[in-house]
Amino acid sequence: MSSKTLNTILYAEDESDIREIAQIALEDLGGFEVIYCTNGFDVLKAAKETEPDLLLLDVMMPGMDGPTALSELRKMPGYVQIPAIFMTAKIQSEEIQHYMAMGALEVISKPFDPMTLADKIKSAWERQA
Repeated sequence: MSSKTLNTILYAEDESDIREIAQIALEDLGGFEVIYCTNGFDVLKAAKETEPDLLLLDVMMPGMDGPTALSELRKMPGYVQIPAIFMTAKIQSEEIQHYMAMGALEVISKPFDPMTLADKIKSAWERQA
């Protein structure tokens, strides 16, 4: 188990309906504090103002996608080792391997089950220790 507790998630998702479902899953069911962003640029701005325990990034977003945002975050002090999880509707094995090679703890497919989303994230968090 990780020595640090998972409390705060910086979550980027451009689709409002998915964000709303995830909000219920993460806040109400999971008990997490969640900071919401709609694209990679917002993630970079939010990262300067907060210190999340985990990044939860949609792969495909307008402006700056999740993988690019993670690459940019890795250049910022304090974000070099921060755990990240990607969410994507395009779940192909080559892409999963690529995201894992970038340092992702997990790749969660969309649509996701809101009843199990928080547990999947907690399991990935615990495996990193």
